[in-house]
Amino acid sequence: MNLFTPAETVENYAAAGVAKTQAPAWRLLLLGILAGFLIAMGGAVTNTAGHSIANVGLCRLVSGLLFPFGLAMVILTGAELFTGNTLLFLSVLNQRTSAARMLRNWGLVYLGNFAGALAVAAGCAFSGQMDYSAGGLAVFTMKAAAGKCALTFGNAVLLGLFCNVLVTLGVLLSLTGQDLTGRALGAYLPVAFFVICGFEHGIANMFYIPAGLFARSIPRYAELAAGAGLDLTALTWENFLLRNLLPVTLGNILGGMAVALVFWLCHLRGKSG
Repeated sequence: MNLFTPAETVENYAAAGVAKTQAPAWRLLLLGILAGFLIAMGGAVTNTAGHSIANVGLCRLVSGLLFPFGLAMVILTGAELFTGNTLLFLSVLNQRTSAARMLRNWGLVYLGNFAGALAVAAGCAFSGQMDYSAGGLAVFTMKAAAGKCALTFGNAVLLGLFCNVLVTLGVLLSLTGQDLTGRALGAYLPVAFFVICGFEHGIANMFYIPAGLFARSIPRYAELAAGAGLDLTALTWENFLLRNLLPVTLGNILGGMAVALVFWLCHLRGKSG
């Protein structure tokens, strides 16, 4: 079979985690920016493809079919994605690296992801890319961003947890493959599930919400939103950071660490690095 077993996959990731936690800061930042850029491009694609679809279920399905290619590109290019790197907890549990090194990786990659995603959000808003459907794409972007900013803290944590259970399973499934097709398909289905269900991914939200905030700052788009009767009171930078990004990131961490713990208990417990 052209596949690694679950035990081999977990062992391979735990070993690879050592290199991830020891990489120089500049490398983690650059690969983090790349991952943020790729995930944000997935968000831009789903907004563009779905903005004129009135049926919510169909819109979610189209988004679910398209967005996972972003994670596949992250994995195949070796980019560093914070949500996937929550699996580094495996390497810590396996005593191959320290919690301090794991946290260093998370911090640098998170900053890089934010920079890459923010650049795409600004580029889409200020380049006129949101002019599709006479500005309908901009209205859709603002509406989606406002909805994310209106989540309660508890709901955002739980939606983030569900999301990253699926994302980290996608990372592990991709690593079971030993060829391009196997790795891409392994990442694809779990991510499609989280997108269709509307779970919350912190790095994706670094695109979705700032894109809405940037669009709101453009008078023509703001007028279109007002004409459509949108309530954008929740769409603020403060709500983005405190009511969405903070709890979603917390949920993403908990989800990823839970997956790491389960696979460590099942396949690596008693086998220290």
